Amino acid sequence: MSPVARAFGAVIATLLAAQTQAQTLRPDQTQFRALYKELVETNTTLSAGSCTLAAQRMAAHLKTAGFKDSELNVFSVPTNPKEGGLVAVLPGSDPKAGAILLLAHLDVVEANRADWTRDPFVLVEENGWFYARGASDDKAQAAIFTDTMARLKAGKPPHRTLKLALTCGEETGGAFNGAEWLVKNHKDWIAADFALNEGSVGIRNKEGKHVSLGMQAGEKVYQDFRIEATNPGGHSSRPRPDNAIYELAAALVRIGQYEFPVQFNDTTRAYFTETAKLTGGETGAAMTALLANPNDAAANAIVSKDPTFHSMLRTTCVATELDGGHAKNALPQRAGANINCRMFPGDPIENVRAQLVKAAADASMTVKPTGEISPTPPPPPLTPLVYGTAKTIAAKHFPGVPLLPAMSTGATDGRFLNADGIPTYGVPGRFSDPDGNGVHGLNERKSVAGLYAERDYLYDLIVAYAAAP
Repeated sequence: MSPVARAFGAVIATLLAAQTQAQTLRPDQTQFRALYKELVETNTTLSAGSCTLAAQRMAAHLKTAGFKDSELNVFSVPTNPKEGGLVAVLPGSDPKAGAILLLAHLDVVEANRADWTRDPFVLVEENGWFYARGASDDKAQAAIFTDTMARLKAGKPPHRTLKLALTCGEETGGAFNGAEWLVKNHKDWIAADFALNEGSVGIRNKEGKHVSLGMQAGEKVYQDFRIEATNPGGHSSRPRPDNAIYELAAALVRIGQYEFPVQFNDTTRAYFTETAKLTGGETGAAMTALLANPNDAAANAIVSKDPTFHSMLRTTCVATELDGGHAKNALPQRAGANINCRMFPGDPIENVRAQLVKAAADASMTVKPTGEISPTPPPPPLTPLVYGTAKTIAAKHFPGVPLLPAMSTGATDGRFLNADGIPTYGVPGRFSDPDGNGVHGLNERKSVAGLYAERDYLYDLIVAYAAAP
C-alpha cells in the first residue's frame, strides 16, 4: 500500500471512529455535551470574557429543565458587571436536613490563540480528547454540576436540598472573587452542611492506566511576598559594588536553592502511607522512611524528585516576576521581585517570611507579604458520610482503583468556604496524565471517555449524598 493510501485510510478510520462514538452516546450524554460545549465556548477570561454571560446561559438550561425564577439567582456587582455568577437551589423533601453545595468556577486562565494549535475557545473533539481552554479546569465540573441539577429536577425531590454556585475570579488573584463575595455578603444563599468542589485529581500513568483516585481535603495557602533591594543609585559611568539589581539577583539565587522543611498532616500522612504501598520500590520505601522521620534527607531527596510529591511535602516559594531600575544610563535605585508561595496548611505567614529572609541572607533586603492575606483553615475532616460514600461509589465506577485522601498543592475557592465553616471537598472522578493535560498551559485537553465517566460517577455520588439522613 502506498504512503498516500495509508494516510487516506488513517483519516477515514479516524472519521469513522468519531462517527461511531457520536452514534453510541446516550441521549442524556448528547444533551450534556451540548451544554458543555456552550459553556466551554463562552469566553470567560478576565481580559475579554464574561462570567456573567456564562452564568446566564447555565441559568437558561436550568430554567428549561423546570427551575423556577425564584430558584435561580444570576448575580453580579456594579463594579464588576462581567464577573458575575449563578446560585441555583433544588429544594429537598426535608427542610430540616442540611443542604449540600456544588461549587465550581466559570472563569478560565488567559489563552493566546497564536500560541495554541487549535482555537482555545472552540471545543474540538479529536482522537479521544476534548481540546479548549477550560475543557478541564473548571468547566468540565461546572457543566457536570449544572447538568446534574437539571437531571435531578426531572425526578422526585432529593431528601436534602441541593445548591449550585457557579462563580468567577478563582483563576486571578486580586480580581473580584464570587465565592468570597458570597461568603461575606450572602452566606444564606450557600449555607450547607458541606460543599463539593474541584481540587482533587486522580493519577493516570503514561500508559493511560488509572493508578489512583483522589479525594481532596485541605489545600495549600496562596501568598505572594515582595522582596526588594534599594540603593542611592548614581551615574552608570561610575559603577559601584552595591548594585540593587546584583544584590536582588544573588538573593533570588539563594532563595531558589532553599528547601522548606518536610511537614505532614492527617491528609498527607494517609496519602503517602497508601501511595508508598502502591508505588513500591525505592520510592515507596523512601516514603515510608520519610513518614517515620521527616528529617531523613536521603528519603526526602528520593521522594521529592517527583514535583507533585515535593510540593505536597512542604511550603514552596518561587520567584515569578522581576522589576528594577529607572533609566538605562543610571544605576538602579530599586530592584524587586514577586515570590509566590504555596504554604503548607497551618504554616504561619510570619514563619514563611522569616525563612525567606534567612534564605536571602542579605539584611538590606525587605521581604513583605503582598495582596490579600489568604485564610489558612485546617483541612476538613474525612467523615464516613463524605469519604466513605465517595469510596463505596468509586469502587463501582472505577473497580480496582484505590481512593486516596489528597491535599491540593494549588489554591481553590474552597479556602473561603472552609474558613467560614462550610467543610469543602475536592470530589473524585477526574484523572490527570503526568504532563498535567495542559491545564493553565497550552492546548488544554480532557479525555472524552473520562469526562463521561466522571459525569456518571459524580451523578451517583451526589444522589447518594442527597439521600443521606
